[in-house]
Amino acid sequence: MKLILYCSAVLVLLITPRFCHGGNILVFPAEGSHWINMDILLQGLHSRGHSLTVLRSTKSWYIKEHASHYKSFTVPVERSINEEFISKTVAEVLQFERGALPLTSFLNSAVGLIGVFFEAHSAVCELVSAVLDDATLTKTLNESKFDLVLSDPCWGGGVILAKYFNLPLVYNVRWLTPKEAHFAIAPSPLSYIPVTGSGNTDRMTFLQRVKNMILYFVTYTQNDVIARQIYQPTCAKYLGSDHDFNQIKTDADIWLMRTDFAFDYPRPTMPNVVYIGGFQCKPAKPLPEHLEEFVQSSGEHGVIIMSLGAFINELPDDMANEIAAAFAKLPQKVIWRYKGKRPSTLGNNTLVVDWMPQNDLLGHPKIKLFVAHGGTNGVQEAIYHGVPVVGLPLFFDQFDNLLRLQERGAAKILSITTVDKDDNFLKAIQEVLTEPSYRENMQRLSRLHRDQPVKPMDKALFWIEFVMRHKGAAHLKAQSYNMSWFSYHSVDEELIYSTKTEKI
Repeated sequence: MKLILYCSAVLVLLITPRFCHGGNILVFPAEGSHWINMDILLQGLHSRGHSLTVLRSTKSWYIKEHASHYKSFTVPVERSINEEFISKTVAEVLQFERGALPLTSFLNSAVGLIGVFFEAHSAVCELVSAVLDDATLTKTLNESKFDLVLSDPCWGGGVILAKYFNLPLVYNVRWLTPKEAHFAIAPSPLSYIPVTGSGNTDRMTFLQRVKNMILYFVTYTQNDVIARQIYQPTCAKYLGSDHDFNQIKTDADIWLMRTDFAFDYPRPTMPNVVYIGGFQCKPAKPLPEHLEEFVQSSGEHGVIIMSLGAFINELPDDMANEIAAAFAKLPQKVIWRYKGKRPSTLGNNTLVVDWMPQNDLLGHPKIKLFVAHGGTNGVQEAIYHGVPVVGLPLFFDQFDNLLRLQERGAAKILSITTVDKDDNFLKAIQEVLTEPSYRENMQRLSRLHRDQPVKPMDKALFWIEFVMRHKGAAHLKAQSYNMSWFSYHSVDEELIYSTKTEKI
């Protein structure tokens, strides 16, 4: 018996993952839905015994000051992009898409969006300055002996703090101020790697490749020229004028990339990129009693759920009425996350809620369809649980996310401009519900996503702990990060070669 117990103990030790006990992590997160992802990762780190310190501003609207799994330093700042401002901008984009907003007004909104970009990143710089100009706080952070900085690089402050405190850096990443992060870290041939916003797949015609190239240079200008102008003064002030923001922003030890190749198109990658797409997804928990009762009342027809994300809380009345009327014609029950005026055409089969446990609903066996805006979180949860999608994208990466599902036969995209025209919404729902291939294709994606030797969350935790154990991961960084663009593309060599050729 003692031998059996001894062998069992040894086996447990062998199969238990190695982790870094008592790690100390400084977190510089981004606001909005990005925080939802980061917070889930922080909970996982806390469960492994790590200490977490979050830097937040007095204007934070997602990041709570007090939590059981982290402590925070709240830094006073003046600038902020709040939820109300973003919601107003979203509403104006929606109005223009439907032709309800004049072009001149929309151009003002477009200029306003550029202003939002400047204001948001300028607010990040102000936050970084408020931290580093506070001698008491800086002393406290130095004395805390952090093992690394964990940051979301859609905001550029994390890398400046990591360099200032001379700490390893791990990115929890999809976007890099503001382009898709792969374009900054890995070779990305524009002939088959679509730029976000292009509406292209990885199979492009000649004209689509031209469009892809043009959009890439527009994005490049926004990212590498405009963003640099915002961050460079802060970078130079605290790190020295010899530090270029565009160069240091790619100098993370590990990039935890919030995507995977069950969802994304195949593309080149790098040794320090770790794919953790869907890490926030988990098996469904039991629903609250009132929701479970409603779901069970659907009988054999099942349930449709609808959510357009955190920022689209209401729709124009006529559009909301058209959607509600379409739902009322269906035999399925519907759970609709919506905070706007109650539609006059709402049927008895539809339950309107301010909030719903989206992951738990998607994992319920009676859920037949997800009507979604195409945000990364919702798309990945739909893949994880194998629920087909009718997509209503509006902006950012939403169309591109849904396009990846539509290309694989797991979703149908409907333009927000035509959702209330000619029963388009009703027809799209009926098509996805009645054509078995949609569910079959999505369940195939679910099987591909789940069939991994290590779960995405465990992978993320391992690599964060790896960086803490080894004080970084310099051996995984390619030298391309330290090269100028003309050296990287061998422009200097080509110029010398062309000069010699001309002389001959």
